Amino acid sequence: MKNTKEHILDVTFKLFLQKSFKEVTLKEIVDATGLSKGAFYHYFASKEQLFLELVNNVLFSVLDVPYNKFSKESLYNFYIDYINYYVENLKKNNTDDKDSTPSFNYISLVFDALKLFPDFQERLQESKEVQLRSWENIIHAAREKGEIESPMSDEQIANMFINSSGGLEMHNIFIGSSEDIGKTLLALWDGFYQELKS
Repeated sequence: MKNTKEHILDVTFKLFLQKSFKEVTLKEIVDATGLSKGAFYHYFASKEQLFLELVNNVLFSVLDVPYNKFSKESLYNFYIDYINYYVENLKKNNTDDKDSTPSFNYISLVFDALKLFPDFQERLQESKEVQLRSWENIIHAAREKGEIESPMSDEQIANMFINSSGGLEMHNIFIGSSEDIGKTLLALWDGFYQELKS
């Protein structure tokens, strides 16, 4: 059973995804959690403090990908592990269970966090650097083992994987697609991988 603080965080995250940070009022949060205003203030001094905790707990759980736990056996196994993790994380943070595509309001929450919390941009940049290094390392290892060969640099190949993932996610959000992003990403990366092998 979740404790009260976790309950507040879960309920509020769902509210923010249904509307946005700015549109959700403190009264709506209190009503949706079933708590009194006093009980809310026992855990959080303000809606902004609550949002900061959500940023730290939820948004960074999406960004802090455990690349060190993915297979180092091959580039292929690495990206399969990545897709499995990515899809599971989307399902975990999705509120309507109808698909695995994040909502437009999820992206809106990222922009709100960038405006409200100056450290968020720095943490995003650190996450991006870890992501790039992780992909470059496995690509370099795959090249060394003869798994792939390409005139593209390790960084260029890494950016193709990274940016195709982010681009597909954004595309699905903007067009309101409910396609299975994991299957689409797998097909896209499998095709790119075959090109890298030839």
